[in-house]
Amino acid sequence: MKIALMDSGIGLLPAAAAVRRLRPDADLVLSSDPDGMPWGPRTTEDLTERALAVARAAAAHEPEALIVGCNTATVHALPALREALEPRIPVIGTVPAIKPAASNGGKVAIWATPATTGSPYQRGLIRDFADGAEVTEVPCPGLADAVEQADADAVERAVAAAAALTPRDVRALVLGCTHYELVAERIRAAVQSADLPPVVFHGSAGAVAAQALRRIGIEPAPTAAPTGGLTVLLSGRTSDLPAAALSYAEGRLLRAAAPAR
Repeated sequence: MKIALMDSGIGLLPAAAAVRRLRPDADLVLSSDPDGMPWGPRTTEDLTERALAVARAAAAHEPEALIVGCNTATVHALPALREALEPRIPVIGTVPAIKPAASNGGKVAIWATPATTGSPYQRGLIRDFADGAEVTEVPCPGLADAVEQADADAVERAVAAAAALTPRDVRALVLGCTHYELVAERIRAAVQSADLPPVVFHGSAGAVAAQALRRIGIEPAPTAAPTGGLTVLLSGRTSDLPAAALSYAEGRLLRAAAPAR
């Protein structure tokens, strides 16, 4: 069993770690694009071209499924990726978990990149899935870049700025960029008020990993033997995990779990 994941950078780590936890015996292919990142400022056409190149590099390793571990690529390039790879390789996109976040009522905040915040795409998700909940869209300029670079000081500044825009009594927080899941605990510390119930966080990694297994008809087996290998592609070149990835628990898990070849 082999599952590939793609992103411009290390935002694919949370979903990759989630797959590893569900199936320690699955081989993983991580395909990213350090030569072309960030993807966010690119035109849709340019971003799609970069995403297709990264996806094709992963597809050359013949995975049974490809996870698009990037909200921006899902928004702009998912149709092109599916046209290029399906039905041979199922392609699973990443969508912010707005519906589960709104299901229990109360105020909801969505942290996302400035380009996504207020976009027709996100507003459409809120309209279709928020079920009337009071939703605050919170732009997080610089946070994804700071996470990508493992710049702890820049992460703290970006998190503090976004927390200042988040209602104090928010009950659920949607992490609308896959990079943000890597610093979820720092975000939690910034938004949690000691006199209020815990804020419930909603990322996408677990759901996307589970969906990938469903698409290929494989059941979770978290106690399977940890025999799954790890292939890392940086703009198509076989490499090791980037140093920044090892700053996060998810990156360390993937490196530790990969058997020697």
